[in-house]
Amino acid sequence: MPRKKLTEEEEIARVKAMYEYEHNCRDNGYTVVAGVDEAGRGPLAGPVYAAAVILPNDIIIKGINDSKKLSEKKREELFEEITEKAIAYNIFSVDEKRIDEINILNATYEAMNGAVNGLSTAPNFVLIDGNRISGMEIPHETVVKGDSKSISIAAASILAKVSRDRFICQMAEKYPEYGFEKHKGYGTKAHNEAILKYGPCPIHRRTFLRKLLGE
Repeated sequence: MPRKKLTEEEEIARVKAMYEYEHNCRDNGYTVVAGVDEAGRGPLAGPVYAAAVILPNDIIIKGINDSKKLSEKKREELFEEITEKAIAYNIFSVDEKRIDEINILNATYEAMNGAVNGLSTAPNFVLIDGNRISGMEIPHETVVKGDSKSISIAAASILAKVSRDRFICQMAEKYPEYGFEKHKGYGTKAHNEAILKYGPCPIHRRTFLRKLLGE
């Protein structure tokens, strides 16, 4: 069933409720709070992306949510609004060669740390989607399903997802036989069949293909 459309008052209330984690941080003396999230851990091809975002206190961005719950069109619209209104944001990617070298978990940590460390305004606390992180020297908290609970993490999830999707669609023009624009690099039946037919291309993660290729 499609989700019930909220009234404007209900939507504003929903967005305000997503500030709970940010308010808790500020109540504890942390005045500059960043949210960070990643996109692209699971695909067979392309980089993993991470974004870090610092939003102004209590700004209302209607429609903001976990990027996976939004249409591509809505994500694109929110990308423009978030990047326009954020105090600071940074998008960082770790490519497929590095993923093969250090594994996807460590590459995700590297991307998240890179996104946070590259912010033009330094945060003094970071909210991180997930249940673990490594290498984060700034005070931080991990939040399971944080992209639907924290507005800063939700904003970061949208920037990371849109940025990665844009890159993969560029690669679809370069390597049209794989259909990247349709599956964004995930291991769909059509994608697997294309890999078996044409072999891997330069942006494929070789360590992700061992089982498929029988290596």
